[in-house]
Amino acid sequence: MLKLTPPMGWNSWNTFGESIHEQMIFETADAMVETGLLDCGYDYLVIDDCWSLRVRDEKERLVPDPEKFPHGMKAIADYVHAKGLKFGMYSCAGNLTCAGYPGSFEHEFLDAQTFAGWGVDFLKYDYCYHSPIIPGKYLYRRMGTALENCGRDILLSACSWGANETHEWIKETGASMWRSTGDIADTWESVKHLVECQEKLHPYNGVGCFNDMDMLIVGMYGKGNVGVTGCTDVQYKTHFSIWALLGSPLMIGCDVRSMTPQTKAILTNKELIRINQDGAGRQPVKLSGIWAGPDLVMYSRSLVGGDIAIGLFNMDGNEREARFNLDEIGLPFSTGRTLKMKEVWTGEEYVVKNSTVAKRLQPYDCAVYRAQVVDA
Repeated sequence: MLKLTPPMGWNSWNTFGESIHEQMIFETADAMVETGLLDCGYDYLVIDDCWSLRVRDEKERLVPDPEKFPHGMKAIADYVHAKGLKFGMYSCAGNLTCAGYPGSFEHEFLDAQTFAGWGVDFLKYDYCYHSPIIPGKYLYRRMGTALENCGRDILLSACSWGANETHEWIKETGASMWRSTGDIADTWESVKHLVECQEKLHPYNGVGCFNDMDMLIVGMYGKGNVGVTGCTDVQYKTHFSIWALLGSPLMIGCDVRSMTPQTKAILTNKELIRINQDGAGRQPVKLSGIWAGPDLVMYSRSLVGGDIAIGLFNMDGNEREARFNLDEIGLPFSTGRTLKMKEVWTGEEYVVKNSTVAKRLQPYDCAVYRAQVVDA
């Protein structure tokens, strides 16, 4: 599958872990439609690990756990599709999945055919218990080839955590997205760490194979499978803004059946989603800024039609002022041009004067702009 914009959807792992079952999936599909998430572009509903029995059947096929999914996976897929959504599932490149269920190693073509028969549209493919003597690029290439020949268009989401220099070979495999990090946890420290991991990886994101910074923790508030301390709504807002601006796939991890109004407002910010889904798929640029540092990060990203996305992010608990010169994004004084800035959270608009942007940011807060080039 060739995916032209970062995939968007929902995944069961962050909140539910092993506690997944048919009724919860039906209710989640309903909620994705009723809350407007589908209308915003979140169209994949993905069941993560722990959905199968612990052993394959006599024909070596994967078997859905009949207690969790009594009507089978085809019935789940049919329900999800009837809602206008796409259906995703999980497997692993090893003998076992990360939670100890059967993986797809040496069963790649059989499993791809099985998934196709059930109506699967998306496969998250993990990297636990993999062969220590076969390089990862061959394992992901196997499943990529199997999916391309299964008779159904299935997106391959490669979840190798960035191991074995994934960025150097992942585009060979047919993957449409690839995990560049370890697992996220519902803490600000985890968000900050994953952002710091991205700097060397910006050139490897792009149309057809998107750098997945892991699933969103927005709205978890310390509850669920990866819930730890939780974050504030301001921190969730900044987390979502960075993922969107950097072009990561946006896979919701909270329980969408019980979103707070604040969570829904963050996840459905149409201007940020528009930036994330920009058709050019260009890589972001980290700005040097003026007196910036690891706790104050700034990015710009060129968009289709000449607009520029600009993000200013305060990563710690002190109030800070973000500053940078427009010559960093190609608009020195000599061009006779400046920027008309519109902030995507507040709607605030202004024209940059003296070729310098300056914005005071509260602790853990951010400002994200869609900027238009205008005469100075």
